[in-house]
Amino acid sequence: MKKKNRYLTVGLIMTAAVLVFTIIGQFWTPYPVNAMDSSASNMAPCAAHLMGTDDLGRDVFSRVMNGCGMTFFVAVCTVAIGAAFGTIIGALTGFYGGIFDEIVMRINDVLLSFPSVLLALIFVSVLGKGKYNIILALGILFIPSFARIVRSEVVRYKSLEFVKNAQVMGCSSMRIIFRYIIPNTKVSMLTAAAIGFNNAVLAEASMSYLGLGIQPPDPSLGRMLSEAQSHIFNAPWYALFPGIMIVIIILGFSLISEGLRAMND
Repeated sequence: MKKKNRYLTVGLIMTAAVLVFTIIGQFWTPYPVNAMDSSASNMAPCAAHLMGTDDLGRDVFSRVMNGCGMTFFVAVCTVAIGAAFGTIIGALTGFYGGIFDEIVMRINDVLLSFPSVLLALIFVSVLGKGKYNIILALGILFIPSFARIVRSEVVRYKSLEFVKNAQVMGCSSMRIIFRYIIPNTKVSMLTAAAIGFNNAVLAEASMSYLGLGIQPPDPSLGRMLSEAQSHIFNAPWYALFPGIMIVIIILGFSLISEGLRAMND
C-alpha cells in the first residue's frame, strides 16, 4: 500500500470511529448529560464512570459523547456554508474573469490576511453568543478560502478541450461551470473541506473555551476544556479526555486531507 493511501485509510478509520462514538452519543449515554451528583464530584475514572466525573458530579464520558455531536454539528454547518457560497463565488469569478474577478479576489485577499478566529470573535461579539451565531460567523469567514480554491480550478479547466467543445455545442455558461467543470474539482474540494473541518473544530473549541461559543448547559469539547481549567490539578481527567478527542478528530481529518492531496498530485 502506498504511503499516501495509508494516510487516507488511517484517517478514514479514525474519523469513522469518532463518528460512530458521536452518533451513539446523540441517542444514548451511560448517564444523562446534565445529571448532577454531588456525592460523586471529581471522581477519578472507574468502572462506573469510565472517564471520571466533573466538579458537579456529571459523567465525563457521557458529556464527551454528546459534546462531540455539538462540535461536529458546528463544524459541518460551517464547512457547508463556506463551501456552498465559496464554490459559487469562485466559479463565477474564475470563469468570467475581468474586473469582477479582480474586485472579488482583492476582497478575498483582505479577509484571508486576518486570523479567522479573531474575525469570528468580532462577529460573535456583534451577533451575540450561541451555536447558530458561531456557525454563521465561521461560515462567512470560510467562504474566501473555498472561493480561491474553486477559482483556481475553474481557471485551469476552462481552457481545456472538453470545455471548448461544450461552448461550441451551445451549452450555457452555467451548464459548463456546474455540469462540466465543478465535478472535476471534487478531489480539491474534498481536501479543502477536510482542512476546513479541522479549522472549524479548532475555532469552535477556541470560542467555546472563551465563553463565546456553545453555551451551558449544552456540552461541547471546547466548553468542557474551559470548565475543567480551574480543576486541572484535582481532576485532570476532565480536561484530558475532551482534549484527546479534539486531537483525534483533527488528526483524522488531517490524514484524510493529506491522503487526498497526494492523490491529486
